[in-house]
Amino acid sequence: MALTTVEQPVDKPEFLSPPPPVVVTPCDPWPRPYYLENGLRRVTPYHFTYNTYCKERWRGRELLEIFSDEFRDRNIEYYEEAIKTGKVTLNGKPVPSINTIVKNGEIMSHTLHRHEPPVTAQPIGIVHEDNDMIVINKPAGVPVHPAGRYNYNSIIEIMRADRGYSWNPLPCHRLDRLTSGIMFIGKHKKAAEDISLQIRDRTVKKEYVARVIGRFPDGEVVCEQPILQISPKLGLNRVRANGKEARTVFKRLAYYPPPPKESSNGNAISDKVQGEVQTQINDGMDWKRKEGYSIVRCMPLTGRTHQLRVHLQFLGHPIANDPIYCNQRVFGPNLAQGEDTADNDEDIMTRFSRMGKDEVAEAVAYHDEMVDEYNKKKAEKMTGEFCQICDTPLYSDPGAHELGIYLHAKRYACDAGRWEYETPLPEWALPPAGMSGPTEATADTDPLVIDLEKLGINSVGKQEPPEVAKPVITAAA
Repeated sequence: MALTTVEQPVDKPEFLSPPPPVVVTPCDPWPRPYYLENGLRRVTPYHFTYNTYCKERWRGRELLEIFSDEFRDRNIEYYEEAIKTGKVTLNGKPVPSINTIVKNGEIMSHTLHRHEPPVTAQPIGIVHEDNDMIVINKPAGVPVHPAGRYNYNSIIEIMRADRGYSWNPLPCHRLDRLTSGIMFIGKHKKAAEDISLQIRDRTVKKEYVARVIGRFPDGEVVCEQPILQISPKLGLNRVRANGKEARTVFKRLAYYPPPPKESSNGNAISDKVQGEVQTQINDGMDWKRKEGYSIVRCMPLTGRTHQLRVHLQFLGHPIANDPIYCNQRVFGPNLAQGEDTADNDEDIMTRFSRMGKDEVAEAVAYHDEMVDEYNKKKAEKMTGEFCQICDTPLYSDPGAHELGIYLHAKRYACDAGRWEYETPLPEWALPPAGMSGPTEATADTDPLVIDLEKLGINSVGKQEPPEVAKPVITAAA
């Protein structure tokens, strides 16, 4: 009997076509078109082309749908017109329809007259510099990388403008735009990778300070609630059981009560009477009963986006001027204290998406209604005016209260003791006029010495996942 050789079918490798040509930016002005005015760093509007590869979640979707859902800078009417007139292209070419389907590997380009928001004119502080690394004290309100409405008004572009066009700063970790404090900028790839690896491996001790509403509890407070991003478009994060592991240790540094209120005859109102009045006024607004504010030391043992802001909100003591997580118009009168379900996520995202459009972008819960009214007038919002070149709706300048939040990265230290960098307390964390309080984070030789063993937490460098899936909050008296 003859044997017949049967060849097994072999799948031919799929050869993808080379990436399409990228549209060249119409201009890259140098020197950067900065100018300083009224305490703000401004950028003269300029033409610019965004180029981005199709993200996984965009595959198979219509071009107009992607722009209207993913980008908040303009309305849907603008994007429809931009596609029809060729300002938006696919693979460098105009598209036949606003309903064109975007495929994997394709490049979307959008050319526009770019209006950047102003940022603080405060210079970038230098904490330490050597041949490998620059440790900076980042000003609040300035993003690290170009993103969204910000390009030249970013840390890396401002530093490049100071040091030369060919200089390439390499940030080693994230720091929210609204947060100030310690950041590492590598001068070359190896130095940046070394610090980045240490931070990813959790061998770096980090301490932040925050100013939160009300009197924060005594002792060490551990929050182990997982965090989930519920809206990539809005950048909104909340406590969720199905989120990523997150763990923070908090400890109050100081509490400053509100100044006593005076009656019409100039005499101080007694605590009892003042309490009764406040109960009547603040009925239904639990956060308003938390008078005064606390300066809190924060030790993150994980590095989730908005981790400290979300954990403080969950604990009922959000950062006092946080435009997202201390916003009663978005989260309601209890500011989402203790909430860990998705029951009202859609309502929250809808209300938050209106901030800066139909309503004032900054809607922080303030005790003083006069302060709140003042900030409404000074907050960034649409002015009703339009750019004479591109017909873009124009925003007013942000108020001083919108240029940052009361959260500062105060200290980073190598777990092995090889290096340590620290900044002074920011001005908002110092004792108010007429009150005494700490002017340093702690009198201890090591500001990060916390008895983690008695709290049931491993050391930062040897941290392991929790043994139980259910999140817990532990408070040590």
